[in-house]
Amino acid sequence: MTTTFTWRIANMERETADGFVFCCHYTVNAEDGTYSAGAYGSLGLERPKNLIPFDQLTEETVVGWVKKKFGDEKVAEIEAALQTQLDEKHAPTKQTGVPWSN
Repeated sequence: MTTTFTWRIANMERETADGFVFCCHYTVNAEDGTYSAGAYGSLGLERPKNLIPFDQLTEETVVGWVKKKFGDEKVAEIEAALQTQLDEKHAPTKQTGVPWSN
C-alpha cells in the first residue's frame, strides 16, 4: 500500500503593517486507502529579505517555507511517525481488555 502525505496550512499569523508571516500552523495527513493519521503543529518564521505581499501568497508557497525551515530530515521524521501510526492500525501490537466476562 502506498501512503500519501498531504501538507496543508491551517492558519498563519502576520504583522498587519506589512503582511510579514511570522508563524504558520500546519497539518500533515497520511492516508493509505484504508486508514489515515494526522499531525498538527506551529512553526515560527524569520523575516525574509523580500516579502511576498500577503494577498499573493499561495498554500504551496507557504508549505514550501515550512518544509524548508524543517529540512528534509525533519520532514521525513514527521512522515515516518505518521507511517508508524498507520502500520500500527494495520497490525496492532497492543490491545486493551480483560480475559473474563462481567
